[in-house]
Amino acid sequence: MDNLISKSDQIKFLASKASQDNKSSKLQNKNNQELKDVAEQFESIFVHQMLKQARQGKLAEGIFNSEAQDTFNNMLDIEYSKILSKKNNFGIAEALIQQFQPHIQPKKDK
Repeated sequence: MDNLISKSDQIKFLASKASQDNKSSKLQNKNNQELKDVAEQFESIFVHQMLKQARQGKLAEGIFNSEAQDTFNNMLDIEYSKILSKKNNFGIAEALIQQFQPHIQPKKDK
């Protein structure tokens, strides 16, 4: 009888361990996706800053320059930066993911 109880306890333990491993795996996947999203957003911001600096380097003022035109250009640069960071591989997001990946891994119980 003790043998049956210990086997049922073992089965319960293994089932709970598998459930914990599954939850840990889902949490790790969620954390990895969040890290990827944040890294891509950072890359987009970085590209936006590059476009903004490039636009400030113009040699002369245009005929139709106004504050509204500057606002429009800023909004356009933001959209361009989102598109550029998604379509082109600058490597910034990948570098950030490699840098921070070890810090988000769930700690294993000993």
